[in-house]
Amino acid sequence: MPAARARRRQEANYWPGFVDALSSLLLVIIFMLSLFMLTQFFLGQEIQGRDTALARLNSQIAELTELLQLERANSDDLNAQLATLTATLAGAQSENEALSDRLAGIGAGLGDRDDTIAALESDLLQAEQLSDEANAQVALLNQQLAALRSQIGALEAALEASEARDAESRTQIADLGRRLNLALAQRVQDLTRYRSDFFGRLREILEGRADVTVVGDRFVFQSEVLFDAGQAEVNPAALPQLDSLADAILQLETEIPPDINWVLRIDGHTDSRPISNARFPSNWELSAARAISVAQYLVTQGVSPNRLVAAGFGEFTPLDPAETDEAYRRNRRIEFKLTEG
Repeated sequence: MPAARARRRQEANYWPGFVDALSSLLLVIIFMLSLFMLTQFFLGQEIQGRDTALARLNSQIAELTELLQLERANSDDLNAQLATLTATLAGAQSENEALSDRLAGIGAGLGDRDDTIAALESDLLQAEQLSDEANAQVALLNQQLAALRSQIGALEAALEASEARDAESRTQIADLGRRLNLALAQRVQDLTRYRSDFFGRLREILEGRADVTVVGDRFVFQSEVLFDAGQAEVNPAALPQLDSLADAILQLETEIPPDINWVLRIDGHTDSRPISNARFPSNWELSAARAISVAQYLVTQGVSPNRLVAAGFGEFTPLDPAETDEAYRRNRRIEFKLTEG
């Protein structure tokens, strides 16, 4: 009996070290969870603001994060339970030692009190049973912690797979952007070539006319060629020039591929002198009406309406800022420009 009690006291002395080791293991797990949460946070910041192609991946990562937080809450509950069981186990060990000391004293000094010894032995047996229950609960907690580590490993693997899919998506998006830029550049080059051909035909058609000039990428008709003063109806004398322009546009429509979006912009301009015509309250309305009249006539000659844009600029974009008759004449004009739709 003394040897058994000594062996139990010797086995009980291992518990503090075991509890310290278990606490260290819990701290390591908590650190790993914290590190994983920090990694998840920075990953969330990195992939935030991506376009819709990454929305599904972001949703999956958010679900994984929510699951990890739930597992972390479970781990905190397990840690609390483990702390409670550790405290209970320490109390039981203290009570066990006290009962052992009392039993040893009674056995040495009072050999005739068997009932008291039996009661103390019963108390000691109950304390040992309580210690066994605590050990069983600690073993169960260890199993739960092992399962938690397995779940964390699975979450990390899922997160790595999500990161791999995210990197692949970014690569595909970058390649798509590069191909789109190349296609746009090719369309711009094609439109530039067709614009050059169109302007070449117009130069041949309008060659020798002093009232038609080329300014940059625009053909400029003086308003006197197409309209009477203060009016927006096309002058019949100008119809041959507009017919030639319509023929050039129709030929252009047959040559430019349908996947190239282009329009012929018709801009109306006036000089800076206020208009004294009751029909048009301002130069702005007059310039817009003249541009629309030219566009409507071209449509009557077969030009597609969706290839024409009419705009009025009034007196706000003059070619010559001087206030002379020659400057006024230059600023009264109709401009034609082939551009992207």
